[in-house]
Amino acid sequence: MQSSVWFVAHCALIFCQLRHTKGKNGPRPCSEADYYYEYTECDSTGSRWRVAIPHSPGACDGLPEPVKGTECTFSCRAGQFLEMSAQECTPCAAGSYSLGSGIRFDQWDATPPGFSSLAATSPDGGVGGVGGGGVGGDDAQLCNSSAWVPQGSYMESNRDECAVSLIYAVHLKKQGSVTFDYQYPDNNLLFEFFIQNDQCQETDQTGVKKWLKLTNHGEWATHSVSLKSGSNVLYWRTGAVLMGSKVVKPVLLKNVQIEGVAYTSECFPCKPGTYSTEPGSDACLPCLRDTYSGHGASSCTLCNTTTHYASEGSGECNQRPPCSKKDHFQIHTACDGEGKTQIIYKWIEPKICLEGVSGAVPLPPSGQHKPCPPCNPGFYNNNTAVCSPCRPGTYSDGTKVCKRCPAGTEPVLGYEYKWWNVLPANMKTSCFNVGNSKCDSMNGWEVAGDHIQSGAGGSDNDYLILNIHIPGFKLPTSLPSSRSGTEFGRIVFEFETECSSDCELYFMTVRHKVHDVARIFSVAVSNALDGQSSECRACALSSRPSGSLCVPCPPGHYIDPRSSKCTECPPNTHLVPRTTMGADTCRPCGPGSRSSKEHSLCFSDCRFSHTDGNVTLSFDFGPMGSVGTLMNGPSFTSKGTKYFHQFNISLCGGEERMALCSDNVTDLPTSEGQGERVEATNAVKTFICQSTIIPASGRGLHTALSSQSINLANTFLGVTVANALDGIQARPELFSQSARKVPDVNFFYRSLEPTSSCESGRSAVVTLRCRPETSAQGQLTVPSECPAGTCDGCTFHFLWESSGACPTCTEMDYHQIEGACRGGHQDMLYVWTEPKLCTGGVSLPEKRTLLCENMDFFIRLSASLGALTALLLVVLTCYFWKKNKRLEYKYSRLIMSANKECEMPGADSCAVMEGEENDGDMEDDVVYTKPSLLGKLKAIASKGKGDRYENVQLNSSHPKALVWS
Repeated sequence: MQSSVWFVAHCALIFCQLRHTKGKNGPRPCSEADYYYEYTECDSTGSRWRVAIPHSPGACDGLPEPVKGTECTFSCRAGQFLEMSAQECTPCAAGSYSLGSGIRFDQWDATPPGFSSLAATSPDGGVGGVGGGGVGGDDAQLCNSSAWVPQGSYMESNRDECAVSLIYAVHLKKQGSVTFDYQYPDNNLLFEFFIQNDQCQETDQTGVKKWLKLTNHGEWATHSVSLKSGSNVLYWRTGAVLMGSKVVKPVLLKNVQIEGVAYTSECFPCKPGTYSTEPGSDACLPCLRDTYSGHGASSCTLCNTTTHYASEGSGECNQRPPCSKKDHFQIHTACDGEGKTQIIYKWIEPKICLEGVSGAVPLPPSGQHKPCPPCNPGFYNNNTAVCSPCRPGTYSDGTKVCKRCPAGTEPVLGYEYKWWNVLPANMKTSCFNVGNSKCDSMNGWEVAGDHIQSGAGGSDNDYLILNIHIPGFKLPTSLPSSRSGTEFGRIVFEFETECSSDCELYFMTVRHKVHDVARIFSVAVSNALDGQSSECRACALSSRPSGSLCVPCPPGHYIDPRSSKCTECPPNTHLVPRTTMGADTCRPCGPGSRSSKEHSLCFSDCRFSHTDGNVTLSFDFGPMGSVGTLMNGPSFTSKGTKYFHQFNISLCGGEERMALCSDNVTDLPTSEGQGERVEATNAVKTFICQSTIIPASGRGLHTALSSQSINLANTFLGVTVANALDGIQARPELFSQSARKVPDVNFFYRSLEPTSSCESGRSAVVTLRCRPETSAQGQLTVPSECPAGTCDGCTFHFLWESSGACPTCTEMDYHQIEGACRGGHQDMLYVWTEPKLCTGGVSLPEKRTLLCENMDFFIRLSASLGALTALLLVVLTCYFWKKNKRLEYKYSRLIMSANKECEMPGADSCAVMEGEENDGDMEDDVVYTKPSLLGKLKAIASKGKGDRYENVQLNSSHPKALVWS
């Protein structure tokens, strides 16, 4: 009922009054077929009027006068409608139904009246208008073709990243509710449901999350929200963030029911394939198999089953096709006493094909006997026709009797099904139909000797379910369950599909066409708690009596295959999961890393040393914090959606200090006061992880959306100043070069999870650079030419600049400054060597003050002694110089006297006679041995004693003239 009804009614009254004034030649009198009734809006007293509205204004004369209407809160029961002429509740006729005070939309062959689909993008590039915004520019052109599409029994959302809203406006006379069923299987798609009033203001959804929960594939979930009286605009909105060519799985919506409309003035006809036989029905029933019905039917019509068939809830009959090989299947009977099985062929039920017509394939004859296949591993037949499971503690390969595992070993528990003579006891099969068609009594899967295949089904879109019940998992005792990252179990199966169209095999198989077939050849489940054993493995021997043959190894131990005993891994090694027994399971940690107490992983303890020549640099990265966060961008998808990549990096520490990236799309609170939010179930905890962040917007969303969390590094390889480690190459050219003398330190990581583009897994390099002027937390950046952090999609590069990346300070990083001596005191100062390229470590020594008086006394004393020594040396030098000159004079006179010629007569002798003495000549006597200074000093010392002389006879150059007799 529209708010303009009163205006139209008022105009109709004026028109009637004008027509009454014109006389008898006016239009014909109005009949009931010329008008319909509507209620006016309720006034402040809760009253309203019933008025007649002409179908064609002016076509007739004499509309009924307005009369007082029912109360505004008046409503009819389910199965009734308000007959406006009498203003009384009247039962719906057969072939129709009514909810009384509600409306239901369960037929989606076309978009029902009142529903509209609107594509929108936000002005800031957010997810398709989450938070408001209209369509404009190129975005409008890209999203013009995006819409919710009716698919018969449900509405389907768009499959691209455009944000598209399915909108329905309703005016409630009293408080009510809206309930709908939906499928939401893809977390790459954002799906929200919210309500606005007639002022385009979002209503408070206290206690209800507008972000809907994900559903399992094929599962329908029900969502219900309370509605206030008045105008309510319902929005079902989807939007995706797609990187690449991936196509999302759409959201499906059906069975929308709204309560609180107060009354309905007409009944809804039953849709084709349904009927209602009794008047006053509140729902229509589906037609049985091989019957059909049209629009508004009160009963179903039987098809000509000879030539046609119809599935349950069908609106028409289909012609039966000729039978083909895909219309029958084979089964094997249980083995008999002779070890034989009988092959039986059956038609797929319900049978819809025709035999005996042109092109039809007959059903093969049954009864052929074949040898029974062997028992599955872990079972034995013991010369009987039935395979029995081995007892606990024993094993068999299926062909031999069960044997007990020897001491020091344990049975390898699990299921290994590869022969399908009968369905195993812990497996069952069933059938489920999306359209509520009955196929519960049919077997979805049938055994066929060496495989099991999907066979029975009633119609397209049947879910053929094969269940395997596993009560739990039990790890081998050599692998402790407390160790993180341990694989608890694994299921492996071989299969093939034969499909006439695209089909997918899930653990719950979906058939898109009746003749599509899936076959499973083997199923193996490891570590099943109640599984059977086909072999035994060595385990740790127990040193104490116990009820078990094996005991678990302590954390960080491996099994020595020679002794079957637990042996602890060497220091700084870590255990490698799923490897052979022996010391090879303990791998050494990389450079600069250490292993955890349980040897489960390697990590850095935030300390690193580097030696270059005779200089050793020690680093302590602890002040940089446990986890660094970087958000780059923004980035935009091909359709303009804005998003960011957020990286969380755990630089140091073990399992307790890992980085965490979580998906909060399906766990967002609707308001700030809603209470604490539990940790998201879809979380990644590792050394380096990445999340896609969609900015917070309006519409009551108080936090950003975080989704698509991925693991970039779950293994720490080591830390070094080199640019390569274990095949990973750091690229310093991606960042601006540092002019400082402190080398960059590289942390190398790897993820062991392969991807489609990175077969060896992803890797990451975190480069730490000393920058003293920054804080200890520093700043994380990615290469400017690779804003997503990676240039090839596999190796990620990060630069972390921080003062915490500088080496720790030592005594070599400061020097001493001596102050002047003032007043007998002298200051000793210590200052850092500039530029300071260290942090933490030793501190500057305190300033010291020393006495300097004693130092001056010793200096003066030393100067005086030096002056006296110099003076003495000068005096001695002068004395010996004078004596040396006198000796030289005497020696020269002696030489001169020796060279004079003798002038005496020949009888005379030139010799000095004995006893002759000359006082003057005595003074000139020379004692000489050799012309050395030492000898001269000795001669001087012995002069004057007179008892010892050396007489030198001076011979003449002439021959002797005298002869002594």
